[in-house]
Formats: sequence, structure tokens, C-alpha cells
Amino acid sequence: MAISASDVKALRDKTGAGMMDCKKALTDANGDFAQAERILKELGLAAAAKRSDRETNEGRVFTMLKTDKAAILELACETDFVARNNDFIRYGNSILEKIIDNSLTEANDEIDGMIKEAVGIIKENITISKFALMSISESEYVVDYVHGEGTIGVLVKLGLENNSLKSHATVKEFAFDTALHVAAFNPQYLDQQSVDPAYLKEQEEIFTTQAKNLGKPENVVAGIVKGKINKHMSEICLQDQPFVKDDKVSVQKKAEMVSKEAGGKVFVKEFIYYRIGK
Repeated sequence: MAISASDVKALRDKTGAGMMDCKKALTDANGDFAQAERILKELGLAAAAKRSDRETNEGRVFTMLKTDKAAILELACETDFVARNNDFIRYGNSILEKIIDNSLTEANDEIDGMIKEAVGIIKENITISKFALMSISESEYVVDYVHGEGTIGVLVKLGLENNSLKSHATVKEFAFDTALHVAAFNPQYLDQQSVDPAYLKEQEEIFTTQAKNLGKPENVVAGIVKGKINKHMSEICLQDQPFVKDDKVSVQKKAEMVSKEAGGKVFVKEFIYYRIGK
């Protein structure tokens, strides 16, 4: 039988479930409103809507690598107990696989349906905080790292001079150690060229005012500001940070050392850092 738009809207208004879910439920129920509502309840879709206003301050970060793509997902829930739940973990991995296989940049109806289904089974509000895709070419090498119970997740991409470097043990070790580094130090930028010029200008103005307040002459002020900027860059830029496994050299310098040992240029090209609640 034909399902009217007004019936779909009425069911949506009552249950809070999605329009497509309501239409399917009414179709399966042959237009019987009460039966359609029951179908939604059994699927957990109506329950999901009722839980949708609850805060989701806990959760888990998921990562996945495939041949030409990598992905990272932050899936939020209400309690840390659920974040360790096997069903929650299963849904997180399934959602991430859908994202990477379909190269999604935003959630679609299928993903929304999976979230509602998870809510119905787990009985907590669950939301996607964010997710991202990372492409992988033949001359790139990507590693992932998830810390502890998924509180932090990282993707790191290396650029390689040639494809053979992917199998070099030193390159693999450097990639993994860099992922550990990102998880530990949470750099805000890849390098100084990535820093917002407006932000950099603001920092220079602040450091200049601080130096002048010390009563230093102009020629000394310039040197102080330059030193403070360099120190600040070493704190916020991955390439300039002291390397996690050898703080006597920067990440960039370590990449140069690895390049020399591996016999081809290796450099950090991109990274993504997710932390639950941040």
C-alpha cells in the first residue's frame, strides 16, 4: 500500500526516528501506525531518539588501515564502561569500515542507522564526534596507533623517495615511533609553514611587548623575540619538537638520519591526532 508523507511525518514526530526508518517501518507494517511504532522500538530507533539529548563525554578512538586509505573515528558514549563494551567496539569498527570503504566525508543514512541500532542494543546515547580519511599513495607509508583503551588515536603518514623504503626496518620503526611521539606530545602543526600567519604575528607582538617591558634596547628585543618564537615553534610544530626517542634531535633531524640510513629521503608528511573529549 502507498505510504503518505503525512503518516511518515507523524511517526517521526512521535518516535524521533529518521524519515527513511519511519517510512520503512510503515511499509513493513502495511500502514499500521501502532505496528510501525513497535517495529521502531524493537529496532531501538525510537529509543535512540529519546537518548539523543544525553551528554556523551566518554568514548573511544578507532583507526583502520587499508591499501590506499586510512581512517580514524572518534565514537562518543555516556560512560567509560560502555567505551570498553564489546558491542560498542564492534559497532565502532564496523562504522569505520563503512567510512573507509565508501570514502565518506560525512555520515550517511546507513551510518545513522548503525548508530541507532547500537543505541538500541547498548542502551546509551552514542554519537560520532568526528572522523577523517587519509589517502595512501605508492610513495607514502602510513601507520596507526591507539593508546590504552582508545583514549587517543593517531595516524601518521611518511613521504618516501621510493616505494622500496616501505619495507626498510628503520623506516618502519621511525614511522611507529613518530606515531608514539604525536600521541605523547599532541603537536598543533606539522611544521612552521603550516602555522597560521595571524597566530604567528600575534605571538611576535606578545613576545615583543614582554621584552620591551623588561627595559631592553631595540637590538636586544629583536633577539629575544626570535629566541622565544623558535622555542614556541619547537613546542607546537611536530618537525621542530625534540624526538620522543632521542630528545637531543628534532623530529625533522631524526627523519634526515633515517633517510641517510635507509638510502632514500623519508619525511613526515601528515598526521591526525584524536583524543576523547578534545
